[in-house]
Amino acid sequence: MSGPVRSVEEVGVGVVLPLRSAVLRDGGPAALPGDDDPATVHLAARTADGRVAGVVRFSPAPCPWRPDARAPWQLRAMATDPALRGTGAGRALVEAGLALAGGRGGDLVWCNARVAAEGFYRRTGLTTVTAPFDVPPIGPHVGMLVELPHR
Repeated sequence: MSGPVRSVEEVGVGVVLPLRSAVLRDGGPAALPGDDDPATVHLAARTADGRVAGVVRFSPAPCPWRPDARAPWQLRAMATDPALRGTGAGRALVEAGLALAGGRGGDLVWCNARVAAEGFYRRTGLTTVTAPFDVPPIGPHVGMLVELPHR
């Protein structure tokens, strides 16, 4: 991992909510349906001093564009501390989440990516599979996915 990111670890939902709220919801409520589901995994990237640099959620969920997927997982609610963008936190979170989903039998990971983040997700290996669509009240998104290696 590059930059100040020391580790990526599985954490409780309470650890991810403050950054998710600040970055994705302008300080508003950030809890999502399914956050407490036992199959849902929350990851946090931490700096050497323990600060949360970024967060993401992975959970088993049907993919709207690939109904044939045997065991799809959804990447959702990814947020990186604006002061730490470009330091590798986001990439480390995606890589850890893809490995986790694959290790738990997942065959693909998909997400509704904000259009502004599409380039980032492409650089981590995801492919855009939809035209832009609106997610009220958040704004324009695209569907993206990546096939996971067979295990």
